[in-house]
Amino acid sequence: MNGILNFIVSFATTPALLVGIIAMIGLLLQKKPTSAVIQGGVKTFAGFLVLTGGAGILVNSLTPFSAMFQHVFNAKGLVPSNEAVVALALVKFGTPAALIMLVGFVVNIILARITRFKYIFLTGQAMLYVSTMAAVVLASAGLGTSWLAILLGGIFEGTLLTITPALTQKYMRKLTGSDGVAMGHTGNMGYALAGYLGEKFGNPDPEKSTEKLNIPKNLGFLRDSTVSISLVMMVVYILLALIAGPHFVEGSTLSNGTNYIVYAITQAGTFAAGFVVVLQGVRMILAEIIPAFQGIAAKLVPNSKPALDVPIVFPYAPNAVLIGFFVSFIVGVISMLAMLGLHTTVIIPGVVGIFFCGGAAGVYGNSFGGVRGAVIGSFVNGLILAWGPLLIMPALGSFGAGAASTFADSDYIVSGGLLGLTGKAGSAALITLILGFLVVVLILNVILNARDKSKAK
Repeated sequence: MNGILNFIVSFATTPALLVGIIAMIGLLLQKKPTSAVIQGGVKTFAGFLVLTGGAGILVNSLTPFSAMFQHVFNAKGLVPSNEAVVALALVKFGTPAALIMLVGFVVNIILARITRFKYIFLTGQAMLYVSTMAAVVLASAGLGTSWLAILLGGIFEGTLLTITPALTQKYMRKLTGSDGVAMGHTGNMGYALAGYLGEKFGNPDPEKSTEKLNIPKNLGFLRDSTVSISLVMMVVYILLALIAGPHFVEGSTLSNGTNYIVYAITQAGTFAAGFVVVLQGVRMILAEIIPAFQGIAAKLVPNSKPALDVPIVFPYAPNAVLIGFFVSFIVGVISMLAMLGLHTTVIIPGVVGIFFCGGAAGVYGNSFGGVRGAVIGSFVNGLILAWGPLLIMPALGSFGAGAASTFADSDYIVSGGLLGLTGKAGSAALITLILGFLVVVLILNVILNARDKSKAK
């Protein structure tokens, strides 16, 4: 039993395999030739491996950045990291987390089938992270690891992962120029807010987009995203390396004897290379998964859209990614200093999470609001990432008190914090909240459908 469960969980949390199989299913439903089915599945599988490989390069190049930053500020506290906190939590909550994830995926498919929210959440690691958070919060609220907790956790996860892509779809349509793909990430609430604020307070003039920054002709080479990202990151890495000093950087934990300036330049270049790899992976996936989903939409879930991981938006506004990252990071540093002054638990900026979530917030803010929208959107998102972890920590109970990390993204902060707060009123209140959440989504579906029918008359 454990072996079968381990296989299912491993398969479902390996996005490359999951999405490759789904692409093949979609092509089979369209009665494509065997060669086309195999080609589509393999190219989608390979595209996801390219994307995740690029993301891994980005993460590895940001690790020394984070180490130098903590050394410079000599700060001690919690570093928000979904990967770290989930790894710790799975030791105790692995089985209920896995079962919650499976129930949640079924609920997601059912809701996508019967409601207007046609989003199939395909980011496997995010599904596991949400199920782990739910397992920890429900156990801390007194439900333990019972079948009731697993069922409630699955309902909660499936409903959450169905509705949150809808929050950002307006901006995805603007970014991609179509309605064929959605955002499947746990920062969706923050991205939707960034897009909204960018639209309300930014500059809608297309000429004010981050991608049309007025660069002098003699600096025209900066329009190449690979060049601009490399140069900007080189400046940042070199400054941080200079402040950290050669003794620290050239130690065994970082450069291991390589000159600290050379090391900084190399890491900046590696970051840019990872970014290029991510963009190539995104292109490969989109070329295969959207046509394949036409078959799934026609047969199983009409008009369904794949909700994919956050790097899917990076090719549409690379400049906005950089702006969003730096604005969110600066907000995180200022917030950390404020926490030191206020003598609260100190949240040390998690550079990896800030890059992906802050960068995406910049892209969404830019979609309708240009440079100003990117700055405003990523600024507010930075505040959420900086202060939000303080809100979810109490919801994690004794586990949260003993962990050296916590959940990072906006959807964990809002939903986990709300579950934890409600859980303090007892298990009955928690059950009411989760089932109420599902009922609200179903009622919202009826209301929106009725509104659309009245408009059509």
